[in-house]
Formats: sequence, C-alpha cells, structure tokens
Amino acid sequence: MIGDLAYKELPVVSFVIPMLNEESRIADCLSSIVNQDYERDKIEILVIDANSKDRTVEIARSYGAKVFENKLKTSESGKAIGIKNATGQLICFIDGDNRLDGTDWLRRMVAPLMEDDALLGSEALFFTHRKDDGFIDRYCALIGMNDPLCLWLGSYDRMSALTGKWTGLSVETQDKDDYLLLHLIPGKIPTLGANGSIFRKRIFDQTPQLLKDYLFDTDILEYVVSKNGPQKFAKVKVGVVHLYCGSSLLRFGKKQLRRVKDYLYRRSISQIFIKSEYTERKYKYGHDSSLSFGIAILKFILSCVLFAPLCVQVVKGYRKKTDLAWFAHPILCWITLLVYGYGGITSVFNRAELSREKW
Repeated sequence: MIGDLAYKELPVVSFVIPMLNEESRIADCLSSIVNQDYERDKIEILVIDANSKDRTVEIARSYGAKVFENKLKTSESGKAIGIKNATGQLICFIDGDNRLDGTDWLRRMVAPLMEDDALLGSEALFFTHRKDDGFIDRYCALIGMNDPLCLWLGSYDRMSALTGKWTGLSVETQDKDDYLLLHLIPGKIPTLGANGSIFRKRIFDQTPQLLKDYLFDTDILEYVVSKNGPQKFAKVKVGVVHLYCGSSLLRFGKKQLRRVKDYLYRRSISQIFIKSEYTERKYKYGHDSSLSFGIAILKFILSCVLFAPLCVQVVKGYRKKTDLAWFAHPILCWITLLVYGYGGITSVFNRAELSREKW
C-alpha cells in the first residue's frame, strides 16, 4: 500500500506544533519531520509559540517553520491558531516532546487516508519504547498512556503491553494489515486525537464550531460523530516518541496537577463537553454515566491503598516486556492519586484557571 503512493499525488500535510521554551528539544522534533521520505514541498510546519524566552523561535525558523504567537499559552489554544492558519489538506498534531519514529512515518500515516476518502484521520498505534529514554518515558510507552488513571478508566489510546489492547473501551475494529480500521459510533468514542494524529482539514472547515479560542483534540471525533453519525478512523501500526517527563517525578507531578486543574476548570465553564442532539454524555474518557465513571475511580483508589493490585500489574507487565521502568508504576499511581485529590479539593474553593506565569 505504501509503495502505491508513488503513483498518486501526495496531499499537503500541515504540522501544528504548540511550543514554549523548547530550545533543547525542538531541533530533534523538527528534524524527524523534515527527514521524512515525503516530498518536502508537501510538508508545512506551523510552530505556535507561547512567548518563549529561549531560542525556540529562531531554531523553528531555521527549519522553515511558520511561527505564530499564542497569547493564551496553552497547547489547546495553540492548536486552534495553527489550524486557522494551515493550508494543507491534512493536519498533523505533534508536540515539541514528540519524535516521528522512522523516515516512512508520514507516508504510512497518510496511506490509509489516500486509500479511503471516508476516513476522518489516522493516529499512531504505539508510543515508541526506547531503552535509553528516562524511566517515566519508558513506563508511559509500555503502558500506552501518560496518565496511569486511564488504565482503570479504559481511556488510553496507544497499545499497552500490560493489557495487550490500545483501548479499554469497546470499539468495532478491522485489521487492515498496516492499520486498524475503527468504526466509530455516537456515544462510544475512545480517546483519539493527541500526539501523532492526523485529521482532514475539511473537518474544521465544515465544523467551525470546533475552532474557538481552544481546541481540545480529543473532542474532535466525539463532536463530528455525534453530529453526523458513524464515521471511520485509522490506527496505523507505527510509533511516535513521547518524551513526557524523562525521569523527573517532580515534573510528572506538576503535569498531573496541570492536567486535573485545567480539566476541572474547562468543565466548570462548559468548554470541554460539546453537546448535540445525538448525545448527552457528561463524562469524558468514554463513560456513559456517573456510576461507571465513579466505579472506575473507586477501583483506582482501592488499588493504590491496597498496593497489592499495583504489584500484580508490575509483575504482569515485567513478564511481558522486561524493563525496570515497570517498578515506577506504584509510585506514579500514588502521585496521581495525591495530586488529583489535591487538585479536586482546591478546585472547589478556587475555580480560576491554573496560572501560566511560571511556564
């Protein structure tokens, strides 16, 4: 299928990359893009900068990137700005801490979309596991998620060595050799759309409601499917590197706090959940009721308190793929429990958006 692309006109792909003080990492990210086995004039790079104080913008421009200002600073606002300025038929979401795994990454991601015009987009099936990365990055690649709570919620979106699945939710899937064809229906949309995802630009042209000040990438498919009915999407059997926290527990904790505070803030001002006549889902992560969501949270809390369930998961994971990073699982679960608990409690008394001053 990939070889057949040589006989077709490749679509222009616009890489939308929110950035903030990424001087130490941006070159590797952009190098992985420009070194793709893909026509260079069919690749557009848009860096959305949140007032970086280092050489991020200078380095980005040296790779031919178009740079736009992101006054609201968040990744979600950066993606909205990027899409509004993109000229490609396809939009690819990549963060500064991502690397495309292999020079054929883009061709493989685009191939299903050229084969089937009905596909809304594609996403990398794996987080690439690299033995020299920090233990938290390796752990996230192994479990297929950046937040261990998702293991109980079932909302992860990459192949997990622990469960042998890419999601804990029920999704009709067909194996097409180089990718998995997903049949998405209203009310049962898994988490899709983050690091290493491609969407057709026409989605945003046809649904301008999505492009306000913020764009939550994991809400895109939920909105389109709920509004238009069943759709198709591809999970391509390629990996994307995500350098999440290296080996820093402090950085992991800060990211978890930002995650829960931002989530609760957006929910409080009704900017996360998009309603339509097709669905009245109130909870993220694929749960259709407060009961199922609450049960998943309770199981997570009990697993952390009892400790033994976490140890069982460590042993199970280690047997499937040997890496000492598995032993970080209990620690990262406890940090998540404490930080989310703290974030939830403090949000009751202070619903203001988390300050970006020290970003």
